[in-house]
Amino acid sequence: DMTSLVALLSVCSLGITLAAEDILGNVAGGLVILSSHPFSLGDFIEVNGTTGTVQEINLNHTKLVTLDGYMALLPNKELAASKIINYTLLGRRRITWKLGIPYDASAGEVKAACQEALYKTPGILEDPAPSICLTDFGGSAVEYTVFCWAVTADYWTVRCELGERLKEAAEAQGVEISYN
Repeated sequence: DMTSLVALLSVCSLGITLAAEDILGNVAGGLVILSSHPFSLGDFIEVNGTTGTVQEINLNHTKLVTLDGYMALLPNKELAASKIINYTLLGRRRITWKLGIPYDASAGEVKAACQEALYKTPGILEDPAPSICLTDFGGSAVEYTVFCWAVTADYWTVRCELGERLKEAAEAQGVEISYN
């Protein structure tokens, strides 16, 4: 009876097709990534909440080394369909520092302290120029935000250095940094 044999072959081929779907999807995603070049080896990227440096790109998955030193294997099927942020591609990154300052502090003193910190921090790019903006009126403090740019390779060093300089400059100007 051929009906049983055809049914058995149909069920087997369906099972094989479903099992191969993820593999074929990852290979297709890998081909999309390799052809469109949204990132390269050594780039620092963020995908679906995972950030890290691209260590390997193959047809099935992409390997990222995270900031915590973990290896993350991302399936190319999901990677190709996700929003990818490439922090390395443009060669520079914006640094943002937010400071809560008491309402009684002078805006001129706050901006002078921030300017001093920017001036004393090595690695801050002059173009685009750094800026200091009053960005929010909170329940217990006025929020100022310092924006500046650094070369991608120096981002973390410059960001940490600027934080220290902002605290020192605020203390030197007599500007208190608020906390809840």
